[in-house]
Amino acid sequence: MEKLKMHSPDLSQDNIAKIRDLFPSCVTEARDEATGKLRLAVDFDLLRQELSDSIVEGPQERYRLDWPGKQEALMTSNAPIAKTLRPVRGESLNFDITKNLFIEGDNLEALKLLQENYLGRVKLIYIDPPYNTGRDFVYADDFSESSDEFLQRSNQKDSSGNRLVANTTSNGRFHSDWLSMMHSRLQLARNLLSEDGVIFISIDDNEQANLKRLCDEVFGSQNFVNTIIWEKRYSPQNAVKWFSESHDFILVYAKDKLNWYPRLLERSADMNARYKNPDNDPRGVWKPENATAQAGHGTKSQFYEITAPNGKTHTLPNGRCWVYTKEVFEKMVADNRIWFGNDGNNVPAVKRFLSEVKQGTACQTIWKYSEVGHNQEGKKEVNQLFPEATVFETPKPVRLLKRVLHLATEADSIILDFFAGSATTAHAAMQLNADDGGNRKVISVQLPEATEENSTAWKAGYQNIAEISKERIRRAGKKILETESHPDWNRDIGFRVLKVDTSNMKDIYYRPDELSQGDLLEAVDNVKPDRTPEDLLFQVLVDWGVDLTLPIRRETLQGKTVFFVDDNALVACFDTGITEELVKELAKHEPLRVVFRDNGFVSDAVKINVEQIFRQLSPSTEVRAL
Repeated sequence: MEKLKMHSPDLSQDNIAKIRDLFPSCVTEARDEATGKLRLAVDFDLLRQELSDSIVEGPQERYRLDWPGKQEALMTSNAPIAKTLRPVRGESLNFDITKNLFIEGDNLEALKLLQENYLGRVKLIYIDPPYNTGRDFVYADDFSESSDEFLQRSNQKDSSGNRLVANTTSNGRFHSDWLSMMHSRLQLARNLLSEDGVIFISIDDNEQANLKRLCDEVFGSQNFVNTIIWEKRYSPQNAVKWFSESHDFILVYAKDKLNWYPRLLERSADMNARYKNPDNDPRGVWKPENATAQAGHGTKSQFYEITAPNGKTHTLPNGRCWVYTKEVFEKMVADNRIWFGNDGNNVPAVKRFLSEVKQGTACQTIWKYSEVGHNQEGKKEVNQLFPEATVFETPKPVRLLKRVLHLATEADSIILDFFAGSATTAHAAMQLNADDGGNRKVISVQLPEATEENSTAWKAGYQNIAEISKERIRRAGKKILETESHPDWNRDIGFRVLKVDTSNMKDIYYRPDELSQGDLLEAVDNVKPDRTPEDLLFQVLVDWGVDLTLPIRRETLQGKTVFFVDDNALVACFDTGITEELVKELAKHEPLRVVFRDNGFVSDAVKINVEQIFRQLSPSTEVRAL
């Protein structure tokens, strides 16, 4: 029976497999110095020969972004981790029916754990990372250890609250540490984007230039869409030495620019007010547009005199031509699409009907606070939800995130924010769903960063940022439910809380190439005593790449607890003493996947017969052991 691997994907091996698809002769097998096992390896000498016309080596000058620690950051982003996501029902809201996730923990580890579940499924990623102002905290990733050391360390109990360190300007690696932190996370985030997906990243002047170069490298400069200027303040700050900063940037990159285009914005009332109907045209309101164009763009057939229905002759101004040929123009007049004024003496104009123009307008790259809100508006929104404390100083306003969501998502899109912070993204998604009846789903990731001691948030009982984020979603959702909403909205204001934690397995560090039957025999009971069957279920969901928001049903069959995920998408039983009769009963459900605890069978004979039973009763079922 095949065993689950119990760690995140080894992306370096996946990348080698992709190279093998392009250059089969350049991939071979080599013995891992640490384990003595054979693994896929790249023959770089042969690969260089294959790419000899274009490869750049050694000290030769080239265009690239480099910093101390870049290679280690790339290695760490690819290295697998033996961690899991543990469900916490007590901190969740509508756990059994919600399609939203809140993942508490290091976002690098969370992104690794989501690689198989959400690979190529996320339509929009929005992040508001630390701006690296010299007062911000950055993740203290350890880029000095080997992949094996990283795998082992990631399987130990650590205090994730200690993963943040102050990145002051006196740090000799001030920019390098920030770039390393962002590089590994963006690399993993790109994998999750769908082919028509897009990422929006808020940033200020401190790292905007570096972030642009970094994103050019991760997403490809050809997939850069635009830099948006957001007017974040509505009044100047006079107590400054140089300029009063009124804006932030939002960088926009598509997974594939040719596959993603922003939706149009709704037309404003002012735009529509320009359309009138002075002649009571049955086709509705219209506005006059110039019937001439620059002469240099016209042909001979566009130079002629026009005689209006009242007999008046109209000639062209110097340097102009008519926008239509004479034949087309006469047809337009006959169809009442040319306007000569109420008395017929006006210069001819083309009637542009509102019903025939785009029912929207292209979004501009300068976003005014009057349209999308400002920092003070964002702070006011959070203060209204948290009257007992000032929990965030500069949260993004909901209107800003609603603009991003409107441009980049459809009604059923998956949205990811792995620097969740004040949870404005989740709030905005719920609000937009309530407005248009959508079913957008949000994955929020936040480290339990400790609140500052003696701060108003700390005094109000909030020990870390993740607690505030979750409470903001609860309170915002409740408030939205109290207001008028779209009749088609599913009213999903919940979220499943999953916490990044050590593996459910007892101090066993292994990868598939390190696993032997002897290891399993020695670990008769290889599950930690404090882990619940639901903990084990979610580790299986992560390991097997199953959607983490699917409905879960728990049943008791023959005295054993059995989980049914989305009915028959996955069936799991982690109890001991499993009999052949129970295996046969589960096989009759014909699940797509089934998983048991490795030492859960009543006898070795039953364990041996499991695959045979499913082969007979449900041949399409994948059978695995934990």
